[in-house]
Amino acid sequence: MTTAQDTLTILHLGLGSFHRAHQAVYLHQLHALGDTRWVLAGGNLRPDMPETIAALQAQGGAYTLETVTAQGERRYTWIESIRTVVPWTQDLAGLVAIAAQPSTRIISFTVTEAGYYLDSRHQLDWASAPDLKADLEAVREGRAGSTLYGALTTLLRARMQAGGGDITLLNCDNLRHNGERSRSGLLQFVQALGDDALAAWIAAHTTSPNAMVDRITPRPTPDVAARVLAATGRQDGAALMGESFIQWVIEDRFINGRPDWARVGAELVDSVAPYEEAKIRLLNATHSCIAWAGTLVGYRFIHEGTHDAAIRQLAYDYVTNDAIPVLQPSPIDLAAYRDVVLERFGNPAIADTNQRVAMDGFSKIPGFIAPTIRERLARGQGITSVAVLPALFLAYLKRWHAGQIPYTYQDQAMDPAAAHAICEAADPVAAFAADQVLWGELAGDTRLVQGLREATTKVDHFVAAMIRHASP
Repeated sequence: MTTAQDTLTILHLGLGSFHRAHQAVYLHQLHALGDTRWVLAGGNLRPDMPETIAALQAQGGAYTLETVTAQGERRYTWIESIRTVVPWTQDLAGLVAIAAQPSTRIISFTVTEAGYYLDSRHQLDWASAPDLKADLEAVREGRAGSTLYGALTTLLRARMQAGGGDITLLNCDNLRHNGERSRSGLLQFVQALGDDALAAWIAAHTTSPNAMVDRITPRPTPDVAARVLAATGRQDGAALMGESFIQWVIEDRFINGRPDWARVGAELVDSVAPYEEAKIRLLNATHSCIAWAGTLVGYRFIHEGTHDAAIRQLAYDYVTNDAIPVLQPSPIDLAAYRDVVLERFGNPAIADTNQRVAMDGFSKIPGFIAPTIRERLARGQGITSVAVLPALFLAYLKRWHAGQIPYTYQDQAMDPAAAHAICEAADPVAAFAADQVLWGELAGDTRLVQGLREATTKVDHFVAAMIRHASP
């Protein structure tokens, strides 16, 4: 029996849907096996999701997770691994207090692609990140930060001063080398502060394992709460839904202990690199492909595009012709992985929207798509199939420029003025290929320009054919 003084804490920054459908579930399952030594505490860095946070607080951190299989089978689980929900305050006082406690051994977080603020050279992009610069000034003046780096600096400085001991910084997001990259950004932030003592403490007393996470978790809709009420009789303002598939691969570099996640299906490995690359290129890039293409031809949901033979073929060809060859050799059966991904995306019960998946193209192209283009060009190979993905995004961007996207497009890394300029250029393909945010050192490469021209022609024909087919 675990006593209160034996309990160890994972402090998670951000109580969004993915964390509650993924990391919290693994710990819940461990508790169900009788291992209750570790618990979760969590809170947000900004005053968002107020209704969800209020519901979680009212329910003692518990909530209902609905999972659905590709065959439409639904299950409902009352998740109770989050034991402390920290209310937001501008000084992050509740999070700081937990971070400083010796019993807190892991600080985990989920970052969107744009939340790293890193440029193509993996340096903090101060010039285009006013909130990061504001955070630097806030922390310098003794106030709490609200970006990942500002908040971590605030928490770790408090832990160092309190003598809280070693702690692992665990990243749970989609970016490759996520532990290394978030650690690099954090140390650059601390160095910009001029806090040499904290930088030395972080180097000596923390680790930042890389990890690969996977579970499709759409934004909760009122339908989820209605189904939960019908199935369980519970009014749950924090209910959410995810697919039945779940995966977590973690580099086993924890400096001060960890839960025995392997008992509940997590994979603890020496290197997550091959798993990261397979997921990012075969799943994330394909997801974006289907969302952009689906939006262009009038679909609302990912499963609609996945079941459209023409869109599915674009995604299949990208993976089969261009992505898989540059990922070999791999410990993963990549062709089987491709097929599982497409089956998952075709699940109509998930009702994942193109709006959610299409967002952040200015982060997703450099993160998910450009590496395959770069590697194929370096090998002297063609980019016919992979170039279709950025060409789809360019067509999508032109629709956005014209005010013809049927929903609000969100992109933290996009400079709207620069994006409009691309679309207004005499040669939009050349302007798109020259964008440094999207392409880094590849920007302006003649092979990239030519590949995008050919792909743009293909996409234009594809969209025109789809529209003709849909016309009465």
